[in-house]
Amino acid sequence: MRKHGHWSGHAQAFFGGRGRAAEAPSTNDAAAFIQGALPDDWFTGPADVSVDRDEIIIVGSLPSPKLDEGATDADRAAAEQGRIAAFRESTRERRIQIARQLEHRYQRKVAWGAIAGDTHELFTTHSAPVMTRLRQPERKVLDTLVDAGVARSRSEALAWSVRLVGQHAETWLAELRDAMGAVDELRKRGPEL
Repeated sequence: MRKHGHWSGHAQAFFGGRGRAAEAPSTNDAAAFIQGALPDDWFTGPADVSVDRDEIIIVGSLPSPKLDEGATDADRAAAEQGRIAAFRESTRERRIQIARQLEHRYQRKVAWGAIAGDTHELFTTHSAPVMTRLRQPERKVLDTLVDAGVARSRSEALAWSVRLVGQHAETWLAELRDAMGAVDELRKRGPEL
């Protein structure tokens, strides 16, 4: 076995030379970096930047379309969808350039979205596989959702369940994220060994 061969270099890069996966770069400055990278005329205010281990999602508010006073809710929804579609098409090349830069800097996929009035749309989102082991009672829950037509597969049923928990526990989850952030900050300020 070669000591400095092709595979040893890849393994060292992946495992960081210590037998474990290398950590992705910090995203502490991601929101500020992204605000600086975005053209000033794209959104009506600062973009909402959401980051997790796999993906950065950038969502901005677009100006609401101007409609006649007699416009119906259906007209308004169609105009908002048109505004988002126009934004998506007209900014495609620049969004790809920004995404490549961010993917290189933060080693995460980049997704985009836009809001126009009451219409919210995400595009180019990343679906990350998540491995889990479920016991029979949990599998029965997923199978019931599939059998009832709520979801097409166990995977879709699990995603539906996670969204439901997220909607109903958002305040608690936000508090938990804040607490974890405080722990991370304390850990960083800890004594050097």
